[in-house]
Amino acid sequence: MASLSPNGAAPLASWPAAKLDALAPAALEKAARARVEEAWQRCLEVHPGLPMPKVWFDLRGASAGQAHWGRGGLRFNRVLLSENRTAFFDEVIPHEMAHWLVFHLEGGLRLKPHGREWKTVMRGLFGLAPRVTHAFAVERAQPSPHLYRCSCREHHFTAQRHAQVKKGRRYRCRHCGELLEWQRDDAG
Repeated sequence: MASLSPNGAAPLASWPAAKLDALAPAALEKAARARVEEAWQRCLEVHPGLPMPKVWFDLRGASAGQAHWGRGGLRFNRVLLSENRTAFFDEVIPHEMAHWLVFHLEGGLRLKPHGREWKTVMRGLFGLAPRVTHAFAVERAQPSPHLYRCSCREHHFTAQRHAQVKKGRRYRCRHCGELLEWQRDDAG
C-alpha cells in the first residue's frame, strides 16, 4: 500500500442535501452505489489491486453498514440510509470502505476492525475523524413489536429476544428485578 498523507486528505466531495432528499428509494440506492464507487476510486490511489466490493441493502437493526469479507462486499441498512442520507454519504460509506481496504491489506483479516490501520485510512485517505459508532435514531430500523411488563414499566422486545423467551429464557427488569411477562405483540 502506498503511504497515506500524514496530514490527512480532503473528505469526498459532499452530495447536495437537497439532491439526496429528492431521491426515491431506488434512486437513493443507485446513488449510494455510485458513492461506494467514488470511495473505491479513492482507495485505488493507495491500493491499486483493491477489488470493487459488491453492495447490498439488506442490513437490519441498529447497524448502519458492514464490510463483509465473506460475502465480498458492503452491506447497508436501507432504513437508516433513507433517514440519514447526508451522513450516510459523508461518513458511513467511507467508514465501510475503509474497512474494505484494511481487509485487503496483507494480514488484514487479523487486524482489529477499528484499529490503527483503519484509523489511518479514515484520517489519511478520507479526511474523516475515525468514529466507530453513529448516533442515528434506530427505532424504525430496529422494531421491537413484543410488549413485556414488570411492576415498574413496559419493555419492548425485538423478534430475536422474544424468540429466546419462547425457547425458555427469562429476563428480569434491571430496575425492579421482577421477571418480565409477555403482554402482546404490537400491530406494527
